[in-house]
Amino acid sequence: MKVISLHETTIQFIGIYNKETIEVAYFDGGVYGGFPSPADDFQELKISFDKEVFGNSPSTIFCAKVIGNSMKDLGIHDNDTIAVDRLLEPQDGDIAVCVINNEFTLKTIKIEKDCVWLVPANEDYKPIKVTENEDFQVWGIVTHTLKYHRKRR
Repeated sequence: MKVISLHETTIQFIGIYNKETIEVAYFDGGVYGGFPSPADDFQELKISFDKEVFGNSPSTIFCAKVIGNSMKDLGIHDNDTIAVDRLLEPQDGDIAVCVINNEFTLKTIKIEKDCVWLVPANEDYKPIKVTENEDFQVWGIVTHTLKYHRKRR
């Protein structure tokens, strides 16, 4: 596992690609957060997380563990795992892993006519203006977040 220093956060890169596919039960009818739905409405299907997250191009997608809370207001918290696609073309509003002056950072990309901003989702951090003097690259676009919800003991 490789740990990379970031502005306000850290990412641990995780190698998880495996050719073996594991399918788990999937309830297509959804799970209601309000009033319960009759059990008859659920039809059990199968879903493969690797196909859902990695699609047909697993060689362009990597996973990373987020350490820090600069993106907390978008639901990406400390210890979450993100899937990042290096093949996607960056668009305004994408959440991206970027490299600026040889440091990685996880931010929302805001594209303006004359510049690019890297915007955190936490008021404790300031946006980063990317100027033409910066060495800048979008490393990849965040496509999924995996969260652990059970209380850790």
